[in-house]
Amino acid sequence: MENRLQEYARLVVEVGVNVQKGQNLIIAAPVECADFARLCAKAAYAAGCREVIMSWRDDVLTREKYLHAAEDVFDTVPEWVRHFYNGYAEEGAAYLAISATDPENLKGVASDRIVRNQRASSEALKPFNRLQMQNSFPWCIVSIPIPSWAQRVFPGCGDAMDRLWDAIFAAVRITGDGSAVESWRSHLDLLHRRKDKLNALRLRSLHYQNSLGTDLTIRLPENHLWAAGDSDTPRGQRFIANMPTEEIFTAPLRDGIDGVVCASVPLCHDGNVIEGLRFVVKEGKIVEASARQGEETLKAAITVDEGASFFGEVALVPYDSPISNQHLLFYNTLFDENAACHLAFGEAYPECIEGGAEMTKEQLKAAGLNDSITHVDFMVGTADLSIVGTTQDGEEVPVFVDGNFAF
Repeated sequence: MENRLQEYARLVVEVGVNVQKGQNLIIAAPVECADFARLCAKAAYAAGCREVIMSWRDDVLTREKYLHAAEDVFDTVPEWVRHFYNGYAEEGAAYLAISATDPENLKGVASDRIVRNQRASSEALKPFNRLQMQNSFPWCIVSIPIPSWAQRVFPGCGDAMDRLWDAIFAAVRITGDGSAVESWRSHLDLLHRRKDKLNALRLRSLHYQNSLGTDLTIRLPENHLWAAGDSDTPRGQRFIANMPTEEIFTAPLRDGIDGVVCASVPLCHDGNVIEGLRFVVKEGKIVEASARQGEETLKAAITVDEGASFFGEVALVPYDSPISNQHLLFYNTLFDENAACHLAFGEAYPECIEGGAEMTKEQLKAAGLNDSITHVDFMVGTADLSIVGTTQDGEEVPVFVDGNFAF
């Protein structure tokens, strides 16, 4: 276990955020993940990091705040928070987020408080969010188990923490024998080969169908680009934003989606579990939203701003992958989105359009990309998912057959 933990910490620091000598590193982590955060800090200093700056959070205190804090708290952001995130982002500090939370930590909290807090934070941290979406600094999201999350994944199991550790290690290709970096290189090569094939097709649209009821046509911007695995900052610092990652993704045309889409697994969002998600979409806009559980949370999520009811990402993930083959619902989007094809409502990534990194918000909109303060992934992939692409010349090309890539 010690070997695997050390290997994981080195992987996320040296490959995930790829911290450079003399560079600062921000680590955002739950207090329950302190031991692993310390391992990451040690790995960062060993790699020549200038300073590791910690940003701690706590599920218990977060829930207490949303339940009992004064009303005006959710409409304001302290000045020091603005300076902390915006300042370090503008200087190009690396950012590592350790994602681990109780999937239903905010169950019963008024949706209005959550939405208002999101709007206030998005306005206050606009420079940080913009720079992150543009890959102006290296960032990486990873996870480790905490008891409340582990019990949700493995209810009633006395060894839930150990089992979740094993599942996470398998997903991020950690074995403890020092082979993780080489395994990731091979994996990224595969993702890049698939990305190159998709870019070569120059698709005009994608048509999704499966037995859940999904029947959705997605048009793509004329100059769209598919991305995969790793990204580069403007200075050429390569990083991996999500570990694990199995996806090849691009941006849809903002007003170019029509049909019905149904989620294939539950979505954990804003401390609540949403099950049975179903959208009806017309000219890109979600015009009907329903869910068997968590419908209030879902409807709040798509109304945080105008762009929240449009889509910003189309991601292809084979049903036959190291994560989905574990046959687990992780109740954590970092893993669940990499076990199945997914879409996201909200902000589009600038890297998904030619020259996007240098474009202004107005130019990105003119190119057909969506703008929003939110970005929420939900899973749509199934074992019987069919995706047929149509090229600029009108030729139909199978992209997914029975849940997996056709090439």
